[in-house]
This record gives sequence, structure tokens and C-alpha cells, in this order.
Amino acid sequence: MKILDTKSGGEKLLYDILEKRNGGLSADVKESVSEIIDNVRRNGDYGVRFYTEKFGESSPSSLEFTTEQINIAADAADKQIVKVMEKAAANIEEYHKLQITSGYEFTRGGRKFGRIVRPLERVGVYIPGGTAAYPSTVLMDCIPAKLAGVKEIIMATPSKDGRLSPVIAAAAKIAGVTRIFAMGGAQAVAALAYGTESVPCVDKIVGPGNVYVAEAKRQVFGYVDIDMIAGPSEVLIVADETANPEFIAADMLSQLEHDPSAAAVLLTDSPEIADKTKIALENQLEGLSRKGIAAVSAEKFAAALVCSDLNEAMKIANNIAPEHLELQCREPKKWLSFVKNAGSVFLGNYTTEPLGDYFAGTNHVLPTNGSARFSSPLSVDDFVKKFSYLEYDAESFAEDAADTALFADSEGLTAHAAAVRIRLKELGKI
Repeated sequence: MKILDTKSGGEKLLYDILEKRNGGLSADVKESVSEIIDNVRRNGDYGVRFYTEKFGESSPSSLEFTTEQINIAADAADKQIVKVMEKAAANIEEYHKLQITSGYEFTRGGRKFGRIVRPLERVGVYIPGGTAAYPSTVLMDCIPAKLAGVKEIIMATPSKDGRLSPVIAAAAKIAGVTRIFAMGGAQAVAALAYGTESVPCVDKIVGPGNVYVAEAKRQVFGYVDIDMIAGPSEVLIVADETANPEFIAADMLSQLEHDPSAAAVLLTDSPEIADKTKIALENQLEGLSRKGIAAVSAEKFAAALVCSDLNEAMKIANNIAPEHLELQCREPKKWLSFVKNAGSVFLGNYTTEPLGDYFAGTNHVLPTNGSARFSSPLSVDDFVKKFSYLEYDAESFAEDAADTALFADSEGLTAHAAAVRIRLKELGKI
């Protein structure tokens, strides 16, 4: 882990380090994904199966898992982890219920105005397969959709030898998933976006994946909605002399083990905390099961920056706009008011980031790579749409007609103005 100092321009070096994670996709990836999407759009199920087998996965006899297959798989899940998932689901539901909103109506004379909130009809959720299963993502993606009132939650996940992961099946049942399909990669995103003989097309696609999945989501956006293009994970910790370096190091490693491009940053006004955290991180790294991944990301994207004070640290944190922001300092709630840009904020020495990843109830689908400057965590809002309505009586129309027609004329849209004046004429006002 590098130790930098703002007195010697360390913040610029830190920005340069983080910028190196933002390498663009190769033309080959973009072209390959475009080809896959076009094939699935034209050939439906056959296209999905073709790429599933091409990339070395087994293609089951039916793309969709039956209710019986889902139940058998869920019953095989470890009962202890199922109980934990049920507790986590209750916490997630409690937090997200407060996000449910309704429309409104108000009047202005003989005019009525309002807003309607409606759930999306059908949502696709992509859940990675590969070497690991992530049931926490099932809960985080699907529970807000269910609370929003989405009628159909369609899951796509790669199968292993045609079988569904027990823990994924159990999480899907807890979260209210409607149907599950055995498919992964860009071909699954294409199937969800455009539909096939077996797979219904959806209104929105959410969920993480590799670069091919991310690029596929980017390419189908506009035909369907997506949640976000997720980048590598990151944590930024603001700490003063009251923080525990062992805790800081553990939390940094909890992100660094995700991916070779994951980042972990410490901003502190205490050189001693920076030095002790570096030692603690190196010591704790030795005992990790994913030491190889964490060591690579720590070498490239772990850094401590010593700041003049916490005010400077908070300014730098806002410039970085981290996915996860931990405030391990005296009176962390006070510093919360200084936060402008962050995906999720964790207050105090005992609010470790994994609580948000798994159990506390806040969502772990968060903006990355600085996109917290303009976007937000996944929420119930992501699964609803809003539309407006208005109603005028004749008298109110007559009051606003001249101004409306004049405005239309000023833009050269004479048909708009005529649509107003024809009604004024019928009312005998002109």
C-alpha cells in the first residue's frame, strides 16, 4: 500500500492511481457482444444455446427451470445460511419499504394536475454464476422490485451442468423471483432485452456481470432500461487518530479481495494511522483465502493519503465520489453533513462495509468509478415509472389560451397555436 501526503501533491498521484482503473473496453469485446446480441435477436433460443455451448457451458434441455427443479435445489441449500438470508431479507424489506411513493394531485382554479406512479411490468435480473454464487445480489436486486409492485421478476443465471445453485434457488424463493432461466453472458442479456421463444422480453435489466455482460447492458440500453454499468468495487475510509488501524486494514482488504481492479483508499490527518494501517494490511493479507487477488489490487490500487485535516480529507473524498465511504473518526455523524458524493456511507468504527453488503438492509448495488456524483444506489424508485396528467375546464382553458398560443407562435409552431385558437373560436372568444 502506498502512503502519500497532500503536502507533496499526493492527492494528484491518488487521482492518477484511481484513473488507471478506467481503461476502456477493447474493440474486440464491443464487436463480439454486438454479434452475440444480433444472433440472439434473430435466432432466439437457438442463439442462446449456441453461445452457451461455445463458451463451454452445458445447455439444459429446457432454458427455464421448472418449479420442481427450483424447489429441489432450494431444499438442498444449507439451512443455516437460509435462515441468515431470511433475516437479511427482512432487513432489506424494512429499509426499502420507506422508499415506496405514491402520486399526487392538486388544483388551480378549474384545472387539475397530477402524477401517477406505476410499477414496471416485468424486470430481468442477471445473477452471475461462474466460480461463485452470490445470493446477496439476488436479495438486493429482487426485493426492491417486489416492493415496487413488479408483477414478473425474471432471473437469468448460468447453470452448472444444467443444475441450479441451491443457495441461489433459495434466495430467489425468499426474494419473490417469478421465473428462472439457465443462461448467462451477453446472450442472456440479449434474450431478456428482446425475448426468445422461451424467454419473455423485459422492461429493465439489473444485476452485475463480467465485461461482456456490462457491455451487453450498455448496448441494449434504450430498448430496455438498465440499472447501471458497474465497475470494480471500491472503499474510501476517512479516519482520524481515534480509528483502529486493524479495522481500517480489514475493511480495505474486504474490497481488495473482490477483483484485481478493486480499490481501497485511506484519507487521514494522522501519519501514525497511515503507517500502522499499512503494516496491518500487509499482515492480514497473509491469512486471506483470496490473497492472490487482494495482493494484486493492493499493489496497484491501495493507498493512504495523509491530509492536513479532515476538512481537506472530505473535499478529496467528494472529488473521488466513492462507492463505499466509511467515516471512522470522532463524531462521524457530524461529518456526514460534509458528504456530497457517495454510494453508501458507513458511520463509526463498528459499521464495517460488509454489513451493508449482506445484512443491515441498505442496498449494495451502488454507483462506482465516481458515478456517485450523479447516480444513486438501487432502490424501489428504479422499478417504477411516473407519468403526469392534467385536466382543464372550458373557463380555465379560455384564461390560459392566449398565452399558450403566443408561446407556440414564438417558436414557429403554428399548428400548436391553431389547436388552441380553434377551441377559442368554438367558445366564441375570437
